[in-house]
Amino acid sequence: MPHFLDRAATLASPDFNRWLVPPAAIASHMCIGQVYGFSVFNKPLAAEIFGKPLTANLAVEISSVQWAYSIALIMLGLSAAMFGKWVERSGPRKTMVASWLCFCGGLLIGALGGKLQSLALVLFGYGFIGGIWLGLGYISPVPPLVYLSPDR
Repeated sequence: MPHFLDRAATLASPDFNRWLVPPAAIASHMCIGQVYGFSVFNKPLAAEIFGKPLTANLAVEISSVQWAYSIALIMLGLSAAMFGKWVERSGPRKTMVASWLCFCGGLLIGALGGKLQSLALVLFGYGFIGGIWLGLGYISPVPPLVYLSPDR
């Protein structure tokens, strides 16, 4: 019997309702959309990291913090390209677990960077590790959708 995360465990039985797959894929992609709201955190995060009040002029500091967003989007594309074959071999469940670990780990490292006032930790945690989450999470629901209706 295959392990729950193995690719073989994702093969559906003939009586499986294939219309359960698209809502799960949409939910996954909606979670990934959180990256586009990062600008909400620019000013408070810059004030926290650089030890300045929110009322101060933080233009230079904000431009430094915005690199986390840029790195995350770069890593989205790179990780989707680099791990595409692994996703095909491993299946969507294992990929989503890896994605979840990168997401939680990246946010924890980024939060630690904010607490320790370390821009490098924020860039590494949210940008690099969190960007890998974005790439894995973006491509993992695609194969189940492609194979949703092989008979049609």
